[in-house]
Amino acid sequence: MSEHRIELTVDGEQIAATVEARTSLGDFLREECGRTGVHLGCEHGVCGACTVIVDGRAVRSCLMLAVQADGVQVTTAQGLAAPDGALSPVQQAMHDEYALQCGFCTPGVVMTLTALTAGEARPTEAEVRAALSGHLCRCTGYQGMLRVARRLSGANG
Repeated sequence: MSEHRIELTVDGEQIAATVEARTSLGDFLREECGRTGVHLGCEHGVCGACTVIVDGRAVRSCLMLAVQADGVQVTTAQGLAAPDGALSPVQQAMHDEYALQCGFCTPGVVMTLTALTAGEARPTEAEVRAALSGHLCRCTGYQGMLRVARRLSGANG
């Protein structure tokens, strides 16, 4: 098996490792970096549970190889909260709006919404709905997530 040396930043931590060429970023984050908040569901890029932020963009970590992450910055759901435990705005909105149940899809949804609302971005409700359309949730019926979408977009009710 072909192995490659990679260096990347994960949740602000510099990481250097040797990985097999076929190791997915999701597997690397979970198994080598201890980021078990990265949930691997379908492993085909369909469910969205494994979404992380790579250099500011939401990415399905099951579809990206770890070797492709050499030199990038990766943020996982575990890297969003402040050091004192204060939740990020998206995490707080998810909590306030009861937008989760079993929690399996939640990290991926949070990461997509975090990337979408980074900086001063104020996506429309339609843009947030479109971003969420790539996530499968079997528990919530999406109503809490849609309330989060309205909250993040600044729309009423």
